[in-house]
Amino acid sequence: MKASQNHWIFVLVAALATASACTSSKPSEGGSEATTKSQAHGSSTLTIKGSDTMVILAQKWAQAFMDANTGKVIQVSGGGSGTGVAALINGTADLANASRSIKDKEQKQLLKRRGVEAVEFRVALDALAVYVPSANKIEALTIPQLKKIFRGQTTNWKEVGGEDMPIVIYSRENNSGTYAYFKEHVLDNDDFATTAQTLPGTAAVINAVSKDQGGIGYGGIAYAEGVRTVKVAADGGEPVEPTMENATSGKYPLSRFLHIYSAGEPAAIAKEYIDFVLSDEGQKVVEGVGYYPLPKETK
Repeated sequence: MKASQNHWIFVLVAALATASACTSSKPSEGGSEATTKSQAHGSSTLTIKGSDTMVILAQKWAQAFMDANTGKVIQVSGGGSGTGVAALINGTADLANASRSIKDKEQKQLLKRRGVEAVEFRVALDALAVYVPSANKIEALTIPQLKKIFRGQTTNWKEVGGEDMPIVIYSRENNSGTYAYFKEHVLDNDDFATTAQTLPGTAAVINAVSKDQGGIGYGGIAYAEGVRTVKVAADGGEPVEPTMENATSGKYPLSRFLHIYSAGEPAAIAKEYIDFVLSDEGQKVVEGVGYYPLPKETK
């Protein structure tokens, strides 16, 4: 009798141990946590990080995609193009939004960390606009004039044909793709003035400029509310408005593409999402937000 009882106790313990092993959600040793998360998310969740310039556009794309694909979840956050690319490199984002091209050193870091190269998708066109308050009478500025203003060498509006008023510079933070683009294409990679006030997003720049009669700032064309954009002239060229036609044709000197980057060729939900972004429906979202859809030959 005692031996029989011991036998049934052993069977019961073994059964409980087997059940526990089958139902446990704790990852085993050896790094299976990522596998567990992958199983939990499957191919139905996509994490996108990056450009503050693109964050509203990306949120609109994500919502439209989820509306058309029940059960699929897209998580979008900003932080700057540099933040998005860094997240792609370390694997905490599936896709990175960037308002600038990826840097060579970032490509090398991605290849070293994840064993793949970044794949670039041009997803929209932007005219990087220069903003002044609505009451400012300045109609146009040349790129050399802008360089002197943002370098701190021109400090009063009367020096460029405006009123006798100090110029107050508003800029993006240095992890921003918009900052990097403006620094490269306007300042020739020289430093911004030490007096420039850096703000975390284009919306913050616009808000500051709209309330400061001496203010000037820059950012994506989609944010032009409560301020006025000035025409921009390349050195020796004619002043050009930041319109869709001028950006598409390349006449506007500060037009640029907006990008999505993936680590290697996108698959599953990432590919579905990018295909949607590049579709006619996705490009209508671009126009609705205030950026410019891709020229047909670019898509």
